[in-house]
Amino acid sequence: MDRPAIDLPSRLLLNLKPWRNAPIWHIAFSGGLDSTVLLHLLAHLATTESLPALSAIHVHHGLQAVADAWPEHCRSVCAALGVPLQIVRVQVQPGASLERAARDARYHAFTEVTRSGDVLLTAQHRDDQAETLLFRLLRGAGVRGLSGMPRQRPLGKGHLLRPLLDVTRAELEAYANEHGLSWIEDPSNEDRQYSRNYLRHQVLPVLAQRWPQAVATMARSAAHLAEAQGLLEELADMDLRNASSGSEFDWLGLRSLELAPLAQLSDARQRNALSHWLESLTRLPDTDHWSGWADLRDATGDACPVWRLA
Repeated sequence: MDRPAIDLPSRLLLNLKPWRNAPIWHIAFSGGLDSTVLLHLLAHLATTESLPALSAIHVHHGLQAVADAWPEHCRSVCAALGVPLQIVRVQVQPGASLERAARDARYHAFTEVTRSGDVLLTAQHRDDQAETLLFRLLRGAGVRGLSGMPRQRPLGKGHLLRPLLDVTRAELEAYANEHGLSWIEDPSNEDRQYSRNYLRHQVLPVLAQRWPQAVATMARSAAHLAEAQGLLEELADMDLRNASSGSEFDWLGLRSLELAPLAQLSDARQRNALSHWLESLTRLPDTDHWSGWADLRDATGDACPVWRLA
């Protein structure tokens, strides 16, 4: 028996129910299919439901000439829907990964506009979640990475929400076609030199041919791993409370830990606690960095070890 068609408006309202008292809902609006559907859904729901104020934000990276026309397209869509639009132009810092640099610039812009209590909504869907899981698996990620994209997380002084993670791209496209929506097709999304594009166009379709439910099962695995990560974070909180300590540098806002309670834990619990502690301070240690932690932990009293994470 075929699964009944998803009622996207009802599903979206249900997923956003805990956040309906927010001062404002910002919608990250690239002009692509996913964010166009999200914006259209919210704009139409706002005509019948009591929702927070809506505001769209378009981040212009300027990485390709064709993108210069996208802000005007976004203005036209937002004007038709009666949603105010903010366009933010960013400079992408060159580096080893253009994808990562563009993402960092984009989320910096999102953080800047998200005030206390505000909510930023992004339109990643279930196919994106499966792609993220597979990409991180191939990079050797642990439980944290394989949890995929969280449904919600802090962003600046507000929150980032992904209310479409249980919706497939095919369902979004069906909604867009049903409502006669137009959207931007980013040509860079077809470039197979980017790892995610390669997975999307070359790998996932092959997996789906052999295992039709591959995307759904990978997204479900990510949800299970997210639950496991939550338990690890609870354990880390317990261990860090036992190791918390005052410091002569507290006035600088620098936190400190007692080494002895940490050293009594298993190696895995040490890594878990320290990863949790460092998360808001710096990039998390990779496999190579943990040998530096062992050197610091086991140093004699007359040594001055330094654990470098950069």
